[in-house]
Amino acid sequence: MTITTRTVAYPADALAMIGHLALPAGDERRPAVLIGPEGMGLSDVERRRADALAELGYVALAFDLHGGRYLDDPEEMLARCMPLLADPDRMRGIGRAALEVLRAEPRADLGRVAAIGYGTGGAVVLELGRAGVDLRAIGTVNALTTGRPGEAARIRCPVWAGVGSEDPIMPPAQREAFIAEMRDAGVDWRCVVYGGALHAFHHPPVDHATPPGVGYHARHAQRAWRDIVDLLAECLPVTE
Repeated sequence: MTITTRTVAYPADALAMIGHLALPAGDERRPAVLIGPEGMGLSDVERRRADALAELGYVALAFDLHGGRYLDDPEEMLARCMPLLADPDRMRGIGRAALEVLRAEPRADLGRVAAIGYGTGGAVVLELGRAGVDLRAIGTVNALTTGRPGEAARIRCPVWAGVGSEDPIMPPAQREAFIAEMRDAGVDWRCVVYGGALHAFHHPPVDHATPPGVGYHARHAQRAWRDIVDLLAECLPVTE
């Protein structure tokens, strides 16, 4: 399927964000997917995922976290992301700004929108759910983050979460806290634990330093992607 792509500029978190929009062939409205990147920021990895979803028939927007920058210095990345992850309102602001860009696209079916994310981007899309945003599905990898008490009850769609069994950043205690939050809120949730995988197991190797506990796992990366595509097919089917 022939797709078209373009960059989109928009303000969020006092920064000039630059996202990547991918559109499927044709001119009819299609279900839409928001894609949040790892803490390092928007890269070709997320752009390719947006393109892959467009090839499946979705309007897809990979959003920005750092004002067009990719933070390949782990210390700089953590210095920006840790305060962000501690501030649900800032995360929601970043997510809502990107969502408005997606909703402004004429090809997007505003009644059929999902959000997926990785790491910090996954935490952002979870906060959109906790804010009560109308989404058809939420999918996260490496982002079993918990929110403010009681707010998970606002989540109005199925939630799928994937995590590596050996992820030191999302250890079993954090995993159990996330599951308890989803369960207590009555959310339709699933959590897949990928055996032997570290943090960011889905992300192909990079040519710069990474924090400890990060590592690529090719088989599980493919499996996690299939699981996300299956989630979208279930909750946001593309009809010709």
